[in-house]
Amino acid sequence: MSAGQLKAAITPARLLDENGRLVRGASKPDAEALLEGYRKLVFARRLNEQCGALVRQGRLAVYPSSRGQEACQVACASVLSDDDWLFPTYRDTAAIAARGVDPVEVLTLLRGDWHCGYDPNEHKVAPQATPLATQLLHAVGVAHAARLKGEDTVVMALCGDGATSEGDFHEACNFAAVFNAPVVFFVQNNKYAISVPLARQSVAPSLAAKAIGYGMPGFRVDGNDLPVLEKVLGEAVARARAGEGPTLVEADTYRVESHTNADDATRYRADDEVAEWLPRDPLLRVRTYLTSVGALDDAREQEIAAAAEEMAAAVRAGVGAETVVDPEEIFAHVYSTPTPQLAEQRAALRAELDAEEA
Repeated sequence: MSAGQLKAAITPARLLDENGRLVRGASKPDAEALLEGYRKLVFARRLNEQCGALVRQGRLAVYPSSRGQEACQVACASVLSDDDWLFPTYRDTAAIAARGVDPVEVLTLLRGDWHCGYDPNEHKVAPQATPLATQLLHAVGVAHAARLKGEDTVVMALCGDGATSEGDFHEACNFAAVFNAPVVFFVQNNKYAISVPLARQSVAPSLAAKAIGYGMPGFRVDGNDLPVLEKVLGEAVARARAGEGPTLVEADTYRVESHTNADDATRYRADDEVAEWLPRDPLLRVRTYLTSVGALDDAREQEIAAAAEEMAAAVRAGVGAETVVDPEEIFAHVYSTPTPQLAEQRAALRAELDAEEA
């Protein structure tokens, strides 16, 4: 491990500073590409806001917001090709939507209607995982299988800082490194595992530094800087596709809102701490830069905002629609060939339903 590699794993890389200015020596990002990224950021923020409102209205059972982490959400989806896979967590609704999945379908799980509302094979997006780090093992399995079959598929495996304390995280990283799996581990370090602060989870100089022990590259980046996220994650995807194995990328970001609507964050962190992160907002940073280079004006801003409102209206309508419930669905997708016991139980349920309708 060279001094340069160690520095990359500890010091956050950055292209735009907190005031939206290009850092000294950095290459200018493509304005049109960044404008498209900004559009996705606005959509992600509006989706977070709308879902929060739907929870308060009782139309969603729960919603883990990614407010403040939208740059991470957009970047991890943007750097993937159509044949690559995304393995999300429960907090990555906006990333799945940025991948092109209908937000209403994504919210099926959080509404409590079904385990997953979209077809994972169609979109190359695994179902959202609520247990910490379990999806990382599945992600490595898909990546390893792709390598064995000679495919150029790359897998983006998402997790938070809390997941790095799980045994599944270690097993996934170690297996991926040993077998050279084409997977990118993307850790969104938002500083809290529910109420447990990072200092109570790890005393490593950074979470990206953990990559050193597995023998893979590790990079720490400013998680509120969209251009640098797309650059570092894009390079990690390219290395994986070229057969150079896994990479661990840590995004230094912050969970602005509570863990979920069932959490009271004021019990374990001060309002002043949250206030310190608000000026580092990823939308504000990109908006400021695009405006300064003449790529974003009031008319374009209004156009993007209007499109985001259309998306929010579609989400409201979709989530608010009544769900047609089929009680017999509980017997589906249990076994490829139903067992005699399941067939008997299904027939008994059918008979009861028919009797009620008679």
